[in-house]
Amino acid sequence: RGFDAIFAQTFEDNAPLNAVLKQFTNHKAELLRVLEMPALPLHTNAAESDIREMVTRRKISGTTRHDLGRQARDTFVGLKKTCRKLGFSFWQYLTSRLKHDDTVPLLPDVIRQRAAQATAQALPAESACFVAS
Repeated sequence: RGFDAIFAQTFEDNAPLNAVLKQFTNHKAELLRVLEMPALPLHTNAAESDIREMVTRRKISGTTRHDLGRQARDTFVGLKKTCRKLGFSFWQYLTSRLKHDDTVPLLPDVIRQRAAQATAQALPAESACFVAS
């Protein structure tokens, strides 16, 4: 109720503020999702630290000459950071993918599994039946 009372307001002489309030109202469910999972961080420090390497690299060497080069660089940096966060060696991951073996599991599978585990741990016992279904 408090959300609607605040963000449903309109101001006669302030169109930019009205536009922002409307955006908040349009994204109400996403903005209130933190109430369902209070363990989620309310800041973007981790995301900002993830891109810091790219900013430093760009400042030192400039940018790539082609869009495909930029896309390849961004893909590999993203894979490297994801491997690091999940506790896998980036080089072992690449080798596993190139050899088509399963020595290192697929990253999306690991992420889904860990997210499901975290969700199951965060929910009270009477709600756990909803996670399994």
